[in-house]
Amino acid sequence: MSKVFTRIGREIAMAVKEGGIDPNYNSRLRMAIQNAKAANMPKANVESAIKKASSKDAENYDEIVYEGYAPHGIAVMVETATNNTNRTVSNIRAIFSKCGGSMGISGSVKNIFSRKGIFKIKTEGLDLEMLELELIDHGLEKMHAEDELVVLQTQFEDYGAMQKALEERHIEVDSAELVRLPTFFKSLNEHEVDDVIKLIEKLEEDDDVVNVFHNMDMSE
Repeated sequence: MSKVFTRIGREIAMAVKEGGIDPNYNSRLRMAIQNAKAANMPKANVESAIKKASSKDAENYDEIVYEGYAPHGIAVMVETATNNTNRTVSNIRAIFSKCGGSMGISGSVKNIFSRKGIFKIKTEGLDLEMLELELIDHGLEKMHAEDELVVLQTQFEDYGAMQKALEERHIEVDSAELVRLPTFFKSLNEHEVDDVIKLIEKLEEDDDVVNVFHNMDMSE
């Protein structure tokens, strides 16, 4: 939970830097606050993060994406938010190396992934068939149920349009994020899967890492 709160805190900091402290005029901050609620982050922590991010002594975070290969040829993209790029790149490179992978240059695996927007919404009181028809005009690609939520997928370019469409309809968003979905998956045996998971877990443990995406087939 501490790791999740740290990640959300950095997202709030970057949102405030980008668009100010008023969530009414800062859509990125609105989504960060919504994600904080979904993660049960205390309101006091959210308010503290916003206040800290707006102070003159606030740390500046850079969003940097690293690419590479896990063992057995699995493509990996690592999204980070860092206030020390030298530390971050050194840590990421060391993790790849120690876990049998290799860090690549920018663009080495980027074409294997497509950026998508993912929204999870509450379904109570909604006519889902009608909603699906309406949201197609705002970039909806796919829509499916997941537990008690409905998951909406858009192209990266339509993320803002979908966010606005949901807000205009007063639809409660449980969480919203930009992800990188692989265009194809690679299947591995059980032993090989363990090798890749070890690398992914080590990357996710790093404080500067926000998200890790890969193209290993996890369906089995």
